[in-house]
Amino acid sequence: MDDGIDYGRYEEGRNVNYWELDRTLQREVRRTYADDAFAWAEPRFEAFGETVGHLIADNADYIDDHGPELEPYDKHGEIQNRVRYPAEQVENERLAYEAGIVADAFEAPPGREEPMALSHNLAMQYLLCYADPGFDCPVAMTAGAALVLEKFGDESLEPYLEALTSRDYDDLIEGAMFLTEKQGGSDVGANETRAEYDHDAECWRLYGEKWFCSNVDAEGTLALARTAGAPEGTAGLSMFLVPHADPDRFDGPVTKGDRLEDGPLPPEKVNDQLYRRLKDKLGTISVPTGEVEFTGAAAILVGDEENGFRQMAEMLNLERLSNAAASCGIMGRVLLESKIYAANREAFGKPIDQHPLMRADLVDMAVDHEAATTYVFEAARLLSERERAERTGKDGDETDGAYRLMRLLIPIAKLRTARMAVDTASYGMEVHGGNGYVNEFVTNRMLRDAQVLPIWEGTENVLSLDVLRALEREDAHEPLREAIEERLEGVSHPALADPVETVESEYHELLGALTTLAGEDGEYAQLSAKRLAHYVFDVFTATLLLERAQERLENGNGRTALVAIRFVANELERPEGRGIADGERFALEAFEPIVRYASVDPERLSGISGVENAPEGAWNDRG
Repeated sequence: MDDGIDYGRYEEGRNVNYWELDRTLQREVRRTYADDAFAWAEPRFEAFGETVGHLIADNADYIDDHGPELEPYDKHGEIQNRVRYPAEQVENERLAYEAGIVADAFEAPPGREEPMALSHNLAMQYLLCYADPGFDCPVAMTAGAALVLEKFGDESLEPYLEALTSRDYDDLIEGAMFLTEKQGGSDVGANETRAEYDHDAECWRLYGEKWFCSNVDAEGTLALARTAGAPEGTAGLSMFLVPHADPDRFDGPVTKGDRLEDGPLPPEKVNDQLYRRLKDKLGTISVPTGEVEFTGAAAILVGDEENGFRQMAEMLNLERLSNAAASCGIMGRVLLESKIYAANREAFGKPIDQHPLMRADLVDMAVDHEAATTYVFEAARLLSERERAERTGKDGDETDGAYRLMRLLIPIAKLRTARMAVDTASYGMEVHGGNGYVNEFVTNRMLRDAQVLPIWEGTENVLSLDVLRALEREDAHEPLREAIEERLEGVSHPALADPVETVESEYHELLGALTTLAGEDGEYAQLSAKRLAHYVFDVFTATLLLERAQERLENGNGRTALVAIRFVANELERPEGRGIADGERFALEAFEPIVRYASVDPERLSGISGVENAPEGAWNDRG
């Protein structure tokens, strides 16, 4: 049996391999890949985990103190829109993009005949966020912009798609999404930026301002604007690609290599826009976020006019899952730092991870991380299946249920995991005591970076309303019901009988809640939307964890069963007296397997309090 990971051998969560230490990610990635694809991908994940754990992690701490700086004007007062990056950030970009973090999901990588699934991109983003969630924002938007151009772009946009998906850093451009306007915020339909066609230059020109523009100087920026005579609201919005450089003055996009070799653009070659200032943000320092004023910026129409919001929604599916993957990566890093610190820090005569309260805290942090990662990669699997079907022309009735379920799961994934990341990062800071509050310790930055995740790509309220739309327009409750019932039917191990009974009961109550909402007015449905989103997450995640537990039990390891049992107890059970009087010692007895990934003989699960119906036996921990 595997004794698990001895975190006491590490000094901190850097100069390590994040892939090797995250067995939860390994399990979820393995489940989503065909055997040949995983055989190809595993050594690349291992290499990337090593790179992120060493070079990228070290650079990220420096960048947090020496982030990008904006120089909007040159010494003559002419607009140059220059963003100056530290050399460490350029190195991180080169390391990540040349590892295929975007390219592999759009072009067949070396050794493969077809591109990898989008879940491959998300897994690499997850690993990147162990070191720098801020940098993951440009990575995510580069992948999102590439997806939009792949789906809707024409020949005029081919050079931009090719550059967005380049495996060579010198030939690369990054993507961005300028969506937010001051007067509209989450109400995208209130956007006022307008697009006018310039017949002399044979291009579109944009006028207006965008208020919260991350990766402000991207060459592959997508923006929404309203053409003349277009209707109000989201129905009248069109999508445009707005390059950093004036496209009329260059033969194709201006790449990273061009900028490194030539420096800032001369004023006459800057697109007609002004980067007014960078936001002075709490966190995510590595991504420059600014305000942009379009003053006739040359733009290229993407797809059909007045179809921009639907096209942006395609990008948002990937962006929201990227946000959720970032949340999981932050949770993974904070959990790793907490495990290592608790294994080494002594108080009252022994390491603090030997004290009951700390053991309970680490168990629950680990269970939250496992739950979030399991849910996110199930949603990623569905998105990957849908995109693969579209690319191969096999999209049809057989993929309809997966698409409808994906439409429900994705906003919930972003909504729930973002909050979990903030809570985990906050408590990880507390584990470290006063050191956790100090800039030199990474928990400080992880909390600051995590705090934007509930805001990016839609707030919790906005996402909750999207859940209602998925249920109303897509009848997403039907594939949700099928997915839950199919999985629960496959869970048969005696040790899981009690949590299965609890989940089945809560599942039927969830169905009742859905029926109730269907018969209520819109105001009441909106009032209940957030509670409903969290309810779906709890029941569906519990089902997924039980499915994983059954699989692992069949392979001779009861560890995931303990994770599932704890999640169900925490999120779905209602113990009397808040569990104080029931004598349960689960966190003490299950600490080694849950926190340190030690394996558990299924025959010995009954030795852990709170596990009913398992065969007789006992679990003896390593201590």
